[in-house]
Amino acid sequence: MFRNAFSMEHFRHRLAHSEALPQMVVLGIICGLLCGVVLGSFRLLLEVPLAHLLPGGESENFEELSGWYHFFLPVIGSLIIIAILSRVTPLTRKVGVTHLLERMAYHQSNLPLKNAIVQFLTASTALLFGHSVGKEGPAIHLGATCGSQLGQKLNLPNNTLRILAGCGTAAGIAATFNTPLAGVVFAMEVVLLEYTVIGFMPVMVAAATGALVMQFMFGQELVLTVPAMQIESLSEIPYVAFLGGMIGLLAVAFISLMRETMRWSDHSVLTYKTKLIIAGLFTGSVAVFVPQVMGVGYDTVTSVLNGELGLGILIAILIAKCLLTPVVLGLGIPAGLIGPTFFIGAIAGGLLGILGAGAVNEQVANPGFYALLGMGSMMGAVANAPMAALVAILELTGNPNIIFPAMISIVVSNLIARYVFNMPSIFVTSMNLQGMDYRYQPLTRVLSSAAVQSLMSTSFVKCDPIISCAGAKSALDTEPSWIVINNKGRYTLLSPGDLHSTTRDIASDTSDIDMLNIPGLRLDTGFIDTKATLQQALDKMTADGMDALCIRDNNEQVIGLLTRDQIEEFYRKS
Repeated sequence: MFRNAFSMEHFRHRLAHSEALPQMVVLGIICGLLCGVVLGSFRLLLEVPLAHLLPGGESENFEELSGWYHFFLPVIGSLIIIAILSRVTPLTRKVGVTHLLERMAYHQSNLPLKNAIVQFLTASTALLFGHSVGKEGPAIHLGATCGSQLGQKLNLPNNTLRILAGCGTAAGIAATFNTPLAGVVFAMEVVLLEYTVIGFMPVMVAAATGALVMQFMFGQELVLTVPAMQIESLSEIPYVAFLGGMIGLLAVAFISLMRETMRWSDHSVLTYKTKLIIAGLFTGSVAVFVPQVMGVGYDTVTSVLNGELGLGILIAILIAKCLLTPVVLGLGIPAGLIGPTFFIGAIAGGLLGILGAGAVNEQVANPGFYALLGMGSMMGAVANAPMAALVAILELTGNPNIIFPAMISIVVSNLIARYVFNMPSIFVTSMNLQGMDYRYQPLTRVLSSAAVQSLMSTSFVKCDPIISCAGAKSALDTEPSWIVINNKGRYTLLSPGDLHSTTRDIASDTSDIDMLNIPGLRLDTGFIDTKATLQQALDKMTADGMDALCIRDNNEQVIGLLTRDQIEEFYRKS
């Protein structure tokens, strides 16, 4: 018994229950370690070549390259991406956060390894060759795939894959920004869409472990160098709210431009190869005049936060980035948009900070302070993740004085985007364009948290369609919950009480009983795998018009029964 308690089969059985917290915490730690190694490799692949090839040994210093490099690098990058994508199927080309949400909503969080490999190669190529995109989206996809693959390789129940994908998402954000708490909140706010103890604990340890691995590999330095800043006077609060409103409008424009580009891209006669070449040419043409748009651009963001860029260059960068990034992402460059929203928000916030300082005579906060507010407001509005944006700004700055003004600007920007313009997040918008939805109703959330193995009844007896009265009495002696009638591989459930009533009316024990024709309650059944969730079971019952299912193990043996009444009772108690 002691040995069985520590067996893999017992581990899987415990995970089938919605309250398997210790087991999920262990998996969260393992997931964080895997994510840290994978994302550390992703970061090394980006930083080592760029540090050696770009001027000054800086991994983001595209600005110092000559104009020819600015033009041709993105074009070459597009050609390499085309070469990679041409060797895989259209389904394998799906990558990024939208792909993650699709797999969670429609495929039980089963994320294919091939798509993650394609994401790793194409995103690193896009960033190495200066495309105006980010690395956070790919990091989220890679992290979530690490979690999902961990569950698949261990043959865990499907209800655990969703939480493991959330663990990987949190570890991806934590490893990219060195902001573990922001990773946790983003996973809960955008991916899992719920705050529960069973979800929060493993996601939290995964984020902490992923960040720890990255700190071990690269040190504890934050992605952005942010000076200590704070609001100078409460009289600036109206301007902070104004900034939030302007950033909200900018977020609406960003989402709208990317949405329209995706619509045109989907309905045009151009192939994906032509679209990627157009994206490369467009990026190169813009980069010739405004090279700051190339790559992630955290060096430019740092300059803005330190107030090192003037009004003219800020306007030029803002216009170029706002036009370029949503278009190239809409054309299919397989990389992220969270970094670019930080970039755009910082530029717009810094610009508004300079304009605000020039409009009043009294002392106001540093323009870099408004750049920080812009970063959080833009990310919160575009990704519909206001809490994650607030926590990210707090962790990046380590400055609690940012909380109050950031809350105001982030709330206003989200109100503008969500309620004034009714604009969903960019991820939901992308899914809607593909005819998909990503909403978890309360019933779905509860039933997806447990596997059929946690609720199935094992108290049953199998019988043939024709059985003697003595055989029926012998079956009833075990006091089963159901009699399972095996009719040429098709199983029907019969209530034991009805069989008992029939045996009382038969005088001879040698008389035969037709189990399929005696009066009584019978339920036709189908079959479902032990890894399936209760939601999958309910969906199958509804689709097949049945009220019960037989649970089969890997050897195709029936090990349990599940009825619609059991599922409904589980939901009422939850």
